Amino acid sequence: MQNTTLMHQHGGDLDAIERKYHIPKKEILDFSGNINPLGFPKSVETLMAKNLHIVSTYPDKKYKALRQAIGQYTGADPAHILVGNGSTELISTFIKTVNPQRSVILGPAYSEYEREVTLCGGQFDYFPLEEKNDFRIDLEGLLSALTEDVGMFIACNPNNPTGSALTVSQLRTILAHCKKIGASVMIDETYIEFSDQLEEICAIPLTKEFDNLFVIRGTSKFFAAPGLRLGYGVSSNEEFRRQLLEHQDPWSVNSLAAFAGEHMFTDTIFHETSQHLISSERKKALAEFATWKHLKAYPSASNFILLKLLTDRITSAQLFEKLIVKKMLIRDASTFAFLDQTFLRFCLLRPQDNAALIAELKSLIE
Repeated sequence: MQNTTLMHQHGGDLDAIERKYHIPKKEILDFSGNINPLGFPKSVETLMAKNLHIVSTYPDKKYKALRQAIGQYTGADPAHILVGNGSTELISTFIKTVNPQRSVILGPAYSEYEREVTLCGGQFDYFPLEEKNDFRIDLEGLLSALTEDVGMFIACNPNNPTGSALTVSQLRTILAHCKKIGASVMIDETYIEFSDQLEEICAIPLTKEFDNLFVIRGTSKFFAAPGLRLGYGVSSNEEFRRQLLEHQDPWSVNSLAAFAGEHMFTDTIFHETSQHLISSERKKALAEFATWKHLKAYPSASNFILLKLLTDRITSAQLFEKLIVKKMLIRDASTFAFLDQTFLRFCLLRPQDNAALIAELKSLIE
């Protein structure tokens, strides 16, 4: 395992890009933010426009209708659902509630996990997903690393930025081991709805079996709603839910976000269209990359693909610079733990946009 320096950089910061490169953000094709290219569901947008008056009222403090909608969408018991001001608030509140002295984070990973553990005064180690295994988990190695002094295990599933995923069987083994050593488990499913393998990797059904598990999801990526700041989590542990609510500010989800959530989870046409688009584009992109000599694409269970340069003629940072002047924003993945200047990540947008990016990459790399 490895402890790394904190590096808090996020994809999709179009305002910063606009200021630095003097490119209007509306003209940038953002392949870095991992957001659904179909945008926010139009059905919900229309309903919200007709109901703006609800900003004059407080939301239901217990969010009963919202939790009911999430329960129908995920199969979770509404009584086990917590909602928050984006998944980031729930990540923070969960870590503060558990307050582990030592955590193990599956890496490379979203920087917010390590940041929150550190802010709470805890220590963390990364357990690496190794390149030689195409970033698939070494389950036995992880179990050995989860020693009795570990208070929390954190994983994103599918993982960002690798796209690899833990199966339900692997998750059950990890949860049973963590239960034995007295450790809590946080599984971040931010990207799971883009997956073709949802039932094979989803941890939410396991919350009924393991009370040391907290599963977190958001609406920023799949529902293209980062501005709403709506997230939710699932846990069967009544005492944990009580403590988390004590740590959480009241009315952390505003009236418009709660209203949107009550409707977006029922738009099955949007769900199916989004999943079909991403699945189709992911397969096309991976098939194309498989024919290249100077690039490796790693299998992905989500809406982004991690790439490795197999040439020293160009770095990920140089690719970033060459593409941004063409108004295409990718993620230089060298800032993630365990990755270097040969790695980059891009998310799947609409077919014509993906084709344009792949053509540019081919001209620069091949």
